[in-house]
Amino acid sequence: MAKDDNLPLFETKLAKGRILFQFYSLLIFVGTCFIFAYRLSHIPAIGEPGRWAWIGLFCSELWFCFYWFVTTVVRWNPIYRNTFKDRLSHRYEKALPGIDIFVCTADPVIEPPVMVINTILSVMAYDYPPEKLNVYLSDDGASEFTFYAMLEASRFSKIWLPFCKKFKVEPRSPEAYFRIAVEPLGEPVMAKEWSTVKMLYEDMKNRIESITKLGRISKETSKEHKGFDEWILVASPRDHQTILQILIDGRDSEAVDIQGQPLPTLVYLAREKRPQYHHHFKAGAMNAMIRVSSKISNSSIILNVDCDMYSNNSTSIREALCFFMDGEKGNEVGFVQFPQAFENLTKNDVYSSSLNVIMEMEMPGYDGNGGSCYIGTGCFHRRETLSGQKYSKNFKADWKRLSNRSVKESTSVLEEKCKVLASSSYEENSQWGKEMGLKYDCAVEDLLTGLSIQCRGWKSIYFNPERKGFLGVAPITLLQSLVQHKRWSEDFKLMGPSICICHLSPPYLQPWRIYLVWGHVQGLVE
Repeated sequence: MAKDDNLPLFETKLAKGRILFQFYSLLIFVGTCFIFAYRLSHIPAIGEPGRWAWIGLFCSELWFCFYWFVTTVVRWNPIYRNTFKDRLSHRYEKALPGIDIFVCTADPVIEPPVMVINTILSVMAYDYPPEKLNVYLSDDGASEFTFYAMLEASRFSKIWLPFCKKFKVEPRSPEAYFRIAVEPLGEPVMAKEWSTVKMLYEDMKNRIESITKLGRISKETSKEHKGFDEWILVASPRDHQTILQILIDGRDSEAVDIQGQPLPTLVYLAREKRPQYHHHFKAGAMNAMIRVSSKISNSSIILNVDCDMYSNNSTSIREALCFFMDGEKGNEVGFVQFPQAFENLTKNDVYSSSLNVIMEMEMPGYDGNGGSCYIGTGCFHRRETLSGQKYSKNFKADWKRLSNRSVKESTSVLEEKCKVLASSSYEENSQWGKEMGLKYDCAVEDLLTGLSIQCRGWKSIYFNPERKGFLGVAPITLLQSLVQHKRWSEDFKLMGPSICICHLSPPYLQPWRIYLVWGHVQGLVE
């Protein structure tokens, strides 16, 4: 028994065929050197025709060679991880930490409320003690239709969560599950229950879509929850007060499902927005949730997911905790990044939306060269890393202490206290967006935030399980792809050199080089 307690919770494996790839890359490098030697020794003389064309082509080849060199070194030493969830359960089942799950949405038209609640329901149904799960939705569109959908989801969760456990549902997004699952006709009792839950989901979906299509909330519907009164004061999605509603309070003994089991905490948040204050887009929404959640649940691990990335694997939390709670290396892990995967890819994937090269080759390569990037979704963070804390060799998480909750205020009092934390003026003259939380003033804040966490000494993990942790919606049209790549390219124009330097540096030089690049990036941003 004691021997088992000392076993690691995860293992790291080198990629197969790594030596063959390195040998192949060296051959290409030698061949490239011969080409450059030929180019340099045969440059046309001054005044000879074709001289500038030769030099221009040579410069182009140099740039291409530099790009090849960078990508090759990134792929030079890919590593892969395996977890041991049974050891985690055996060792820590009674001391599992609380998990705060952040889901972000910004536009009820582009991101329909039905899609949002499918993501919400999928993360509420994780294979994890529900009393330790806390789900927060940040609605930057301040849509009463999204709030109504959340209210419907809070009711449906009382049926959906026990159904998932009983039928061992995968994935646990109702829309995705009922689209691919086959009704269990062999057992009449189970088939009846299956059909009933599916019918209840379709009814809920139709109600949400009908109200959204109607474009207004009826008086009868608005009486269902006091939260609808907040929209009387909403001038527009960009000018409104903080709307914070705890739809399910996990501390309440009456917050149980149809089988009497506790439900996860469920919170709706639309942070305050005023025209005179910059709201900093998704980074601002995430920072508001970090502050609000610190007063409501204050869980030690934070998972952030985009509203179009539903949970595809109910054990993802336990897999991530294998890295955080490992006895030897767990205390130095700042975040665990899962890959982005998509369910709506076309057969030929004309616009290369699958990101297979990045997720299957380059991200494991980054992991083998000092740590993976933070890509903005499907990432588990230690709360300390998002609060600006630096890593110390003496740091040791107290999981037993962190798994306890001591908030005693009533739901209404707690809501009023937390509204201040999501006000538009709260961050004025503070370190939020600089030393705390996600970084501001960058087109894509995730990479910059991940680098700053590594600057403070924390390590990162890239974990690509056999069953994908999250499935989302990829751009499948030319216009969508162009918009997506334009946004990424704006970020890489700033961050590309820093990523290369950080991940190509030897381990003993990496902290110094990260700080050097970090200072350079800060200068560009400011």
